[in-house]
Amino acid sequence: MLDLRRRDFITLLGGSAAWPLVAQAQQPMPVIGFLASGSEHGSPPGFVTAFRNGLVESGYVEGRDVQVEYRWAENQYDRLPALAAEFVRRPVSIIVASGGPAAAVAAKAATSTIPIVFTASSDPVTLGLVASLNRPGGNVTGTGAFTVELDAKRLEVLRELVPNVGLVGALVNPNRPDAEAQSQHVQKAAHAVGQQVHVLMAGSEREIDTAFAALVRQQIGGLLVGADPFFSSRREQVVALATRHAIPAVYMNRDFVVSGGLASYGTNISDGYRQAGIYAAQILKGAKPADLPVMQPTKFELTINLKTAKALGLDVPATLLARADEVIE
Repeated sequence: MLDLRRRDFITLLGGSAAWPLVAQAQQPMPVIGFLASGSEHGSPPGFVTAFRNGLVESGYVEGRDVQVEYRWAENQYDRLPALAAEFVRRPVSIIVASGGPAAAVAAKAATSTIPIVFTASSDPVTLGLVASLNRPGGNVTGTGAFTVELDAKRLEVLRELVPNVGLVGALVNPNRPDAEAQSQHVQKAAHAVGQQVHVLMAGSEREIDTAFAALVRQQIGGLLVGADPFFSSRREQVVALATRHAIPAVYMNRDFVVSGGLASYGTNISDGYRQAGIYAAQILKGAKPADLPVMQPTKFELTINLKTAKALGLDVPATLLARADEVIE
């Protein structure tokens, strides 16, 4: 009888010790809501991979330590508020608002309590996403991209490639929250160097075709393609039209140039997505968005496609080639 009681007592102790472990194992896996303004298949695949790499660097593997649910607006920015609200109802632990300011604005409007990490948003202070870059305050932080702010530099590159260009076109997506500011940036940059510029709005596949038809009619000699996830998702169409109509164009990132575009100047957006993964992991570990400064890019990449330049009959200046980070031949 004594041995039986002793055995039962040991079993009881063993079971008690296991209870915390069982409880820990049954804790729900945190969920990140990935809110994307673009499309799953149209967006560059490296962006999501970079985000996952940022999580892994910080000790979180998707499916093992954290669950990620993806919602794609398919470039229909008016769908973003409903998708953000869906994450709030779930609710998720963090919202990663990817693909420019539209997703970030929708996420912030949907919740003031769930942490939000945005990617590649230009001028987040003016957009009202954060109080300041160093001390964001509230529930929002992320990575900047200097997308709109680099239009002046892209114009400079275009003018070096086409020195005698007359009228320059600028393609802008009117569905961006900061579309008006983007248009003004381009016009201000053009005015500063005495360049004529005509802004064309395109927020759909058909409107891109219409905009290029207008470029041809007006005999526009060069094009700046505005920074926007929609244009990135339609880069094959945009580059094909520029090629067909022999219009020299400068783009926001190298993906366009790899697809046959003439040149690009911009930040490495993949780095921003990687940083978003790192920030999401830090928040899961207890950090507050209010204390995480908005990360700003420090490296800017100039990419030139010499094959495309030759097809357009352009002689790329040696000084421009020397500054290029990548030359595609």
